[in-house]
Amino acid sequence: MKRIVIFASGSGTNAENIINYFKVNNLAEVTHVFSNKLKAKVLQRAAKHKIKALHFDKASFYNSHEVLHIVKDAQPDLIVLAGFLWKFPANIIEAYPNKIINIHPALLPKYGGKGMYGSHVHKAVVANNEKETGITIHYVNENYDEGGIIFQASTPVEAFDTPDDVAAKVHELEYEHFPKVIESLLYPKAD
Repeated sequence: MKRIVIFASGSGTNAENIINYFKVNNLAEVTHVFSNKLKAKVLQRAAKHKIKALHFDKASFYNSHEVLHIVKDAQPDLIVLAGFLWKFPANIIEAYPNKIINIHPALLPKYGGKGMYGSHVHKAVVANNEKETGITIHYVNENYDEGGIIFQASTPVEAFDTPDDVAAKVHELEYEHFPKVIESLLYPKAD
């Protein structure tokens, strides 16, 4: 069975959606959930599903190979960033080329980069009177939101939509598409 490791910083709704998706179809399993925040709800969600939930600090992530060694021990087929807010370190990216993906709550290259996450993105989309927004699933490289795009899906933004309305539409796209894209990367279809 294919192995997935998730990195997340927040509540973990996308992480839990991925966990549940693969529990049902048995094509892969989430073996570990890592977070840079000790009190992140994602760690509780992982523990509820009996998945190893690990917290790390900046020093062990950036100034040592500690997190890299734990990831290597987990033997992931894919590393998934689901609401993870730190830039990924070069040592892990180099160890897993084209095996680390992220989901971004906008249609990149628009609204990407440092500080552009969650509600910050949705507020900017509304403030700029965008007619559509969506999600981008992309490979992770050494820069925020600049890795190769794997998949995008869009949703209309109505004139009366608030940032919360936009967030709800984007979450629906995330829940619908993220697990399927992960599955397609783990099990590519022959052309």
